[in-house]
Amino acid sequence: MILCIDQGLTDEEVALIVTQLEQAEFVDGKLTAGWHAKQVKHNTQLKNDAKPLQELQAIVTTALKRNRLFQTAVRPKTIRPCLFSRYEVGMYYGDHVDNALMGDGALMRSDVSVTVFLSDPTTYEGGELVIDTATGEQSFKLAAGDIVAYPSTTLHRVEPISAGERYAAVTWVQSLIRNVDEREILFELDTARQVLFEKHGKTPEFDLICKSYANLLRKWVEL
Repeated sequence: MILCIDQGLTDEEVALIVTQLEQAEFVDGKLTAGWHAKQVKHNTQLKNDAKPLQELQAIVTTALKRNRLFQTAVRPKTIRPCLFSRYEVGMYYGDHVDNALMGDGALMRSDVSVTVFLSDPTTYEGGELVIDTATGEQSFKLAAGDIVAYPSTTLHRVEPISAGERYAAVTWVQSLIRNVDEREILFELDTARQVLFEKHGKTPEFDLICKSYANLLRKWVEL
């Protein structure tokens, strides 16, 4: 399941992040790429010891935690501190799959990859996030502050920048529900029961859906 969230970050949050990024030092993005991804990763990213990094990471993490749609669809157990990337003219990130395990000490499994768009799409050309799916490639170039979350198991890429500059934040989530199909079933059930309650209140049908939802959650969750 690929999930697009409009205005996951407020305009004020985006403006604060971008202002800080424009004044910060960036380094070669290959420093955090896996051995095979290094061959196709051509971007820059905010230095690990940059002064504003932790503050900016906290803004993104807080936005993800407060977003009900993200929480319901992704079921995050662990959200990794995000990386901030910059793509200038000629830069790109070729086809790759994200590392299955992440972290230096306590490892986490990457189930869901997340891209937060930080640049107005009218200010740069190219730079689309392209995700390979069973029905073909899907391309995303969203408004600043919008979020796309997608299975970490997918091949994906960022197209070359031909004009302007593209900022983005990327992070990864270990979900309480490992299987993507099971996450989608729970998301759809939860959505259906909310709509049913809004239309008809607490009914026997609503209670039955709640029972099935809770029991599937017990069956599939990994704590």
